[in-house]
Amino acid sequence: MSKKKIAIFASGNGTNAQRIIEYFNQSDQAEVGIILTNNPAAYVIQRAGFFQIPVFVFDKEDFYTTGKVMNTLLEKEPDLIVLAGFLWLIPKEIIKCYPNRIVNIHPALLPGYGGKGMYGANVHRAVIAAGEKESGITIHYVNEKYDEGSIIFQAKCTIDTDETPDSLAVKIHQLEYNYFPVIIENLI
Repeated sequence: MSKKKIAIFASGNGTNAQRIIEYFNQSDQAEVGIILTNNPAAYVIQRAGFFQIPVFVFDKEDFYTTGKVMNTLLEKEPDLIVLAGFLWLIPKEIIKCYPNRIVNIHPALLPGYGGKGMYGANVHRAVIAAGEKESGITIHYVNEKYDEGSIIFQAKCTIDTDETPDSLAVKIHQLEYNYFPVIIENLI
C-alpha cells in the first residue's frame, strides 16, 4: 500500500508544518509531499529544506488567476490538503476539486473569534478582551468562507485571570502540536 500524500499550505514560521512533517516521518500511512507558501521569506521554507520536502512559492496571481497552484496540486495528487497558518481564502476551484479534503486549524473555539483578520495574536487579544474563561483550537474543513467549514475537532484550555496574548498563544500552540497531526492521521 502506498503512503497517502499531504500538501501543506503555510504563510509564516511553520512550527505546525514542522510538527506534522516530523509526526508523519514516523508513519507508514502518510507523508508530507509538498509545502506551498505565498511568502518567499517564510521560515517554513527552511523547515521544509531540513526534511528535503519540495516547496512551491506562489503569488496572488498564481493562486487566483493563472491556475499554477491548482496545477501543482494536480501534479502532486495530495490525498489531504492542510492549512497550517495560511491566511488567504482558498479559491473555489481548489475547494471543488478537493471536497472535504482541505482542513484548517484555527486558534480559537469556532464559531466564535473566526473570520477575516482573526489569526494569531489578533484572536488571543479578542478572546481575552471579551473576558472568556476558556479558549482552544478548532480543526475544520475549509469552504468558500473564512473559518465557516464543518468542525472536525476542538480542544480547550483555560484562560487565567492574568493571561496575556503571548501566554495564551503558548497554550494554544501546545494544543495544536498535540492534536493536529493525530486528527490529520485519523482523516487519512
